Amino acid sequence: MTHLASRAPDPAVRRLSTTLYGYAFLSDLVLLYPLYVVLFADTGLSVGQISSLFVIWSAAGILFEVPSGAWADVVSRRLLLCLAPLVTAGGYALWVLVPSYPAFAVGFLLWGAGGALVSGALEALVWTELDRLGAVGRYARVLGRARTAGVLGVVVTGVLAGPVLAVGGYSAVGVASVLACLLATAVATRFPEHRRPPGTPPSLPAHEPASAAHEPASAAHEPASVVSPAVALAGDRPPEIGSDDDIDLTWWDTLREGVTQVRTRPPVRAAVLLVAVVAADWGALDEYTPLLAVDTGVGARAVPLLLLLLWAGVTIGGLLAPAGERLGRRGYAALLGLVAVTLAGGALVRHPAGFVLLAVAFGAAQLATVLADARLQARITGNSRATVTSLAGMATDLLIIGTYAGYGLVATAAGNAVAFAVVAGAYVVVALVLLVRRRSA
Repeated sequence: MTHLASRAPDPAVRRLSTTLYGYAFLSDLVLLYPLYVVLFADTGLSVGQISSLFVIWSAAGILFEVPSGAWADVVSRRLLLCLAPLVTAGGYALWVLVPSYPAFAVGFLLWGAGGALVSGALEALVWTELDRLGAVGRYARVLGRARTAGVLGVVVTGVLAGPVLAVGGYSAVGVASVLACLLATAVATRFPEHRRPPGTPPSLPAHEPASAAHEPASAAHEPASVVSPAVALAGDRPPEIGSDDDIDLTWWDTLREGVTQVRTRPPVRAAVLLVAVVAADWGALDEYTPLLAVDTGVGARAVPLLLLLLWAGVTIGGLLAPAGERLGRRGYAALLGLVAVTLAGGALVRHPAGFVLLAVAFGAAQLATVLADARLQARITGNSRATVTSLAGMATDLLIIGTYAGYGLVATAAGNAVAFAVVAGAYVVVALVLLVRRRSA
């Protein structure tokens, strides 16, 4: 793996990174996170109704994902990052003020819209700013640490949610959640953003090493940075020369350009699909971990503490991103196999000790997701980076809806543990596809 020194002053990179970490931490410092499924159950909702709420949540993401991504490519990405926490805060407030199925559904619509505003805009802003600063090779490291900062926010919620619930009930939990969102908006105003004016000569994008692409690099274009083997996963062509924000386009232009890039460039399309499959399964299962914890016999107030094991694993997974960049295709396939085995094994133990295996699974899945996202960003060119990233988000939401539906059916018939094991099988399929592609390359 090649490391190139940043051409930018360290303070500029540090400002971007620390703002990103603070934003990620506060965005996930939501005390409702470990308790909202319990809130739904305490309100009288069945597992089927809860699953339908998750479907509404994902459907909202699908509805808003791509339009908001194209919007982020036209207007200020920082503006969207400021708006997103405010939108989600409205949903959280609604849940605790009028707890009922309709209120939960509207809250998920707002949460889905807020998530769509962040998705695409955040990754595009970070990649573009790092590219401008000559430090795009740090993207996977920075993103991994940002995901870890978010997980640390979740960990803090796991520690605080139980005591706050005991003292002030769901109302106090809701107030704390809304306050965290307001603080996240304040931090978002500190993001640097430099959109290239029309007519400015574009810079060269990140290229992949020739060994990963199995093709010689063009001697006429030296890359500003090099993408690691894990990002390349071998066998894909280097991205074509292009740039972000090098001309002014309308919302419709960026939307059309993003869709065309995914449709006509197989490396980009493959990267979008990989992000969607890797992120969807464990993202969907995460919502059912409180129910799995309750099935082990622990009480509602102990659920947040048990979930801390999972988030400890996710934290470690995010921090391992620099080491994970050295993985080739076989190593990445093995990583996905580890996710599948530990997910199924940890759930089928049907004991709190099984959450240790689930923590390993979630950590490996977090690492796999970060590497898949870095791979996608390395392949996107032109003016539609947020749009293409949002298309990956929309594909993820579509797969999540299917996972929710399948999980609900299996869990109703055979229980949460079996449903976890069945869903984990998707990672085995993806790992086998990667290995087959390697042999046929």
